[in-house]
Amino acid sequence: MATHINGSWELGAKMTALVVDDDSINQTIHHRLLEQLGIENQVARNGKEAIDIHCSGKKFDLILMDRDMPIMNGIEATRKLRAMGIRSMIAGVSTRCVKQEIQEFMEAGLDDYQEKPLTSAKIISILRKIHHSGSISY
Repeated sequence: MATHINGSWELGAKMTALVVDDDSINQTIHHRLLEQLGIENQVARNGKEAIDIHCSGKKFDLILMDRDMPIMNGIEATRKLRAMGIRSMIAGVSTRCVKQEIQEFMEAGLDDYQEKPLTSAKIISILRKIHHSGSISY
């Protein structure tokens, strides 16, 4: 189980995350924020890459999923991951703030939604939800 101690997350096993975003600036920001919290993470440029990474056998505790990407968007990727039995916490991230668009993304199988830009506080909020749900996949 994850606990927040002195600015980092203490885990029985190292926590992992997958950042799925087509924008290189967002990839870098999200990657660094997670790293600063002591979370190992990998980047995928679109939903298809995220699916392929999971098909290769990799598992993550957290997936930060952008909504709008080429090749396969976040809605379709989230649906496919859930259909594959992936139980990781999936947090949707987007600049979209229209309630109907957020609801459509949530209904695809998200556990959480955060508006971009992500901050340490927003990531910690997501991590607290993982901690409380006990959904860390060791």
